[in-house]
Amino acid sequence: MSIPALPHLKLNVFLRTLSLGPVKAAHSLAALLLFVFISLVRAEDKPLIVGMDMSYPPFEMRDTNGAPSGVSVDLAKALGEFLHRPVKIENVPFSGLIAALKTGRLDVVISSMTATTERAQSIDFSEPYLKTGLCLLVGAKTDIQTIADADRAGRSVTVVKGTTGHLYAVQQLKKGRVLVLDQPASCVLEVAQGKADAFIFDQLSTLANWRKNPDTTRAILTPFQAEGWAVGLRKGDDALRTQVNAFIADYQKNGGFEKLGDKWLSEQKAEFQKLGVPFVF
Repeated sequence: MSIPALPHLKLNVFLRTLSLGPVKAAHSLAALLLFVFISLVRAEDKPLIVGMDMSYPPFEMRDTNGAPSGVSVDLAKALGEFLHRPVKIENVPFSGLIAALKTGRLDVVISSMTATTERAQSIDFSEPYLKTGLCLLVGAKTDIQTIADADRAGRSVTVVKGTTGHLYAVQQLKKGRVLVLDQPASCVLEVAQGKADAFIFDQLSTLANWRKNPDTTRAILTPFQAEGWAVGLRKGDDALRTQVNAFIADYQKNGGFEKLGDKWLSEQKAEFQKLGVPFVF
């Protein structure tokens, strides 16, 4: 274990302690030793506070007992083991994750978050651990085949607030009406009930949502914008960022992501292979 730097402990403090007399010196020395002991407590003994929005199965969700569960939960626990730190998961709405990270409420964000140029102005990111892309869930009776088809006068497109789908729609869609909602399930319902023509979201979720609503929706899984998910960190937290990147490389090398895919996404992997679409891990 390396000894941390003690910037406020200077030689003259120690010398003054010796000149106080035996009793005062003993008390001062005891306080000094206590300070040194506290300073030597390893950073990895502190819980790693991981933020995620647990409304996004199978990545971030709760099990039947209400405990955090899913791909990102397993990933967070593996990261904690790698860092030798206990993990505490905080459930935060997706649109509030970056703010919670910046204010120190969270240490990292692992919540299916795409590393974007815009977000990188506020927080730092690890190396990507998953490759995906934006695609469409559309109404079963629509003739939409591409994002251009969805962006037409008289058509409406739903997005989840704060997601890259939301950002894409605001920046790129010029003719269609954009409907911003708080939860993915609400967006899916709009499409399934014919109140909206399309929903912009990631590939895996789009596949899952289509399978839940096969009679009323249709999935167009070929992405029109490639993306990569990464771990979010506070600006300047370079030491932790280096550790997280080392974990991702080690986890990949040892087949950790392959195991996550087999555990949580086996049916999706098979479906992607059938459709000829590259899988995300």
